[in-house]
Amino acid sequence: MEHLKDKVAVVFAASGEIAGAVAWSFAQHGAKLYVTARNLDAAKALAAAIKAGGGNAEAAKVDAQNETEIDNFLQNVVAENGKLDVVFNGIAVEYSEMGGRPLTTEATFAQFMAPTQKLLGSQFLTSRTAAKYMIQTGSEGTILFFSASMSRAKFANLGGITAACAAVEGLTRVMAVELGGHGIRVICICSGAIMETKRIGGWIDDSAKQLGIPREQLVEKYKTFDIQKTELTLRQVGETAAFLASETGVAFNSHIVDVDCGKLNLL
Repeated sequence: MEHLKDKVAVVFAASGEIAGAVAWSFAQHGAKLYVTARNLDAAKALAAAIKAGGGNAEAAKVDAQNETEIDNFLQNVVAENGKLDVVFNGIAVEYSEMGGRPLTTEATFAQFMAPTQKLLGSQFLTSRTAAKYMIQTGSEGTILFFSASMSRAKFANLGGITAACAAVEGLTRVMAVELGGHGIRVICICSGAIMETKRIGGWIDDSAKQLGIPREQLVEKYKTFDIQKTELTLRQVGETAAFLASETGVAFNSHIVDVDCGKLNLL
């Protein structure tokens, strides 16, 4: 079923695995899709793959932390289509940008603030710019934020990124209230760890080394929090995003939608 037929959708930071999965789902559900990344070759490769699969996608080079680039790009999208229906920003932060996984008492101020500047800052820039164009064109669109389940979990050595994810969820609620009168919905997808991604695989390897335990032991420890013995997939995240952005997802607004198959360690 083409839930997003005739919708104009933009995916920022589309070179990432999760954003790429969301882009695929948007295209498969009929959206006219624009994928962007700082690495134009990566964005072009994704767009080409989507086209080969029967979707409609165009690529562009956009730094999702540069407001001028974001504004110029969205201005062009609106000029071409007369509207903007869906925006998703899948930007992520590497542990190296936080100086690894230092204790809060050992992290520098710059290391602690790095995730907030990148994650929250980028979500702020892309969402507010998109909102301006949605208001200007009367597009009663959907803005999809993205955070991680650590926003409400209890993990040591992740103070900066935990605070940043919680802040993204707070911004979701504020903007939903501010934009609701214009018919614009704002929702946050909060994803659990996806074992098939390179990012989580790398995190497990690094954490196991830091803790001095076998990789398999750490994976089993994480899985003890599962309510079901079902492993979250990239496709499930993408399909959830497409549903939330569709007409059938209209009941969701201001919500933080957990996409994790259920976890016992979340607040």
